[in-house]
Amino acid sequence: MQKRELGQSGIAVVPFCFGGNVFGWTIDEQTSFQILDAFTDQGLDFIDTADVYSAWAHQGTGGQSETIIGNWLEKSGKRDQVIIATKVGKPMGEDKKGLSKQYIMQAVEDSLKRLQTDYIDLYQSHDDDQQTPFEETLEAYARLINDGKVRAIGASNYTASRLQEALKTSTNYGLPRYETLQPEYNLYDREGYEKDLEPVCRENNLGVITYFSLASGFLTGKYRSEDDLNKSKRGGGIKKYMNERGFGILKALDKVAKEYHASPAAVALAWVMARPGITAPIASATSVAQLQEITKAIELKLSSEAIDLLTTSSNY
Repeated sequence: MQKRELGQSGIAVVPFCFGGNVFGWTIDEQTSFQILDAFTDQGLDFIDTADVYSAWAHQGTGGQSETIIGNWLEKSGKRDQVIIATKVGKPMGEDKKGLSKQYIMQAVEDSLKRLQTDYIDLYQSHDDDQQTPFEETLEAYARLINDGKVRAIGASNYTASRLQEALKTSTNYGLPRYETLQPEYNLYDREGYEKDLEPVCRENNLGVITYFSLASGFLTGKYRSEDDLNKSKRGGGIKKYMNERGFGILKALDKVAKEYHASPAAVALAWVMARPGITAPIASATSVAQLQEITKAIELKLSSEAIDLLTTSSNY
């Protein structure tokens, strides 16, 4: 299976990333273990989580996703078979938030303990912290890399200008640089990434790991009317996609999916994977069957005609 490097980190991954936000939220530990076993049995290796997952479902207390992944790592003994990406910075209750050196040093120990591992492959700034100078944040990461607790660092939810400033700070101070960016990107939500962030990422050879790669589930094709919004806990966030452009994208996905004997979800992910500069889309599943359906994206080699149809149908 062809792997792609996370920026210039030397870490290579299969170009599909499992989104661990569902662990301890929409699925319990037993189901999570089944999915993680099936995921690695397929030869897949890239798992994304965050310390804050899933605080919104647990009275503001996070850590559930990392804890489940850690329990699975302990039980399965598969730590050397997977690349674990987690994040720091989102509010974790009280004064636990941000990217100060003091807080990062505390938060990483908490994540390592929950994950039951000695190191994190990719440690990401979950949000831009404009109250903390870049030098302070990057110095904290430098220490963690030197101590062997983190292999590489990445950023999420940064603007293009702030990302450029962070990269410049790394160069000027001889500090580790963000090797990856995690932006929102999918067939529907294209403009924010393509207009501003994509040029910065391509120019600096950053890895790009996309979140909401299926537009909160809209691109699976199972939401075609307002009546369908009750199908999942995420239904409420899908209404914004139900317009002429959104339905035009679904029509193109249906056509390509039929041609390739695949699901619209697999085709939507394959389109993201085919985009120059993308390392891996993040997508989640709540059952092994769903996992097998979406991971078919890795095998899909979309023709230039299919890619053009999808790109044109989703032009903004």
